[in-house]
Amino acid sequence: MRKPVTVRVPAKVNVQLAVGGVRPDGFHELVSVFLAVGLYDEVTATPADTLRITATGLDTDRVPLGRTNLAARAAQLLAARHGIAPDVHLHLAKGIPVAGGMAGGSADAAGALMACNGLWGTGASRDGLLSLAAELGSDVPFPLAGGAALGRGRGELLTPLEVSGTLCWVFALADGGLPTPAVYAEFDRLREGQAVPAPRASPLLLGALRTGDAAALAPALSNDLQAAALSLRPCLAATLAAGTAAGALAALVCGSGPTTAFLTRDAASATAVCAALLASGTCCTARAASGPVPGAHIVAHRPA
Repeated sequence: MRKPVTVRVPAKVNVQLAVGGVRPDGFHELVSVFLAVGLYDEVTATPADTLRITATGLDTDRVPLGRTNLAARAAQLLAARHGIAPDVHLHLAKGIPVAGGMAGGSADAAGALMACNGLWGTGASRDGLLSLAAELGSDVPFPLAGGAALGRGRGELLTPLEVSGTLCWVFALADGGLPTPAVYAEFDRLREGQAVPAPRASPLLLGALRTGDAAALAPALSNDLQAAALSLRPCLAATLAAGTAAGALAALVCGSGPTTAFLTRDAASATAVCAALLASGTCCTARAASGPVPGAHIVAHRPA
């Protein structure tokens, strides 16, 4: 009997998210600068008689456990490409916020691809897994790649980026989720009648990443979806203000939200900002993490 395979997958923060117009396929044209940070999900693939999903950890009451789960869809896609049955038990140990704009579901899908590839011995290459990931969703390829990357298209076309040193962050988790389609719909509503420029990466931001200069990076952080997220969840403004008042260099909404991100000068500052956010009453919890970190990787072939 094959031994279970466990894969650890990081969360992401969009240090820049530039949103263009709607494409003919219904997606928005994006330029996204991704950074993988040290909040993780672990996906364990175990031999089973049928496809089954279980989950433990953060906000698992909001994780769908049927075949529509993105990790389940990843297992089914990989199995179909190799002509085998998708018989596997996928256990998700959640450490990434659910529906929080940090690609938790996409990370699970990436982890499932790698774990099932190892469990079933399908022999898919890294490029092959990245191709399957792009079919599953815009944010699925990046958790496989990790580090830092420039995403184009709908975010799935990745170019690795150089980052010097380590950047320290605090992430404040809000109560409940914020559906990505609703945020994009609000983005479109807010920009109705306006010319939407083609998205482009910020040279200032890319330069600050190369040097690892947090102070230079702070004013370059941007998220075109932030206004839409704040329109739908105005209370997030208080969280952003609390983190900034506590000494964060910069604050922004993570992706489509509702998690908020705070760039800090160093680990000691991150600890202080985290404590202040917890005391502010403006968020459910706050967690410090740093990045960039590696992408999805096998951490164990556990005994059955």
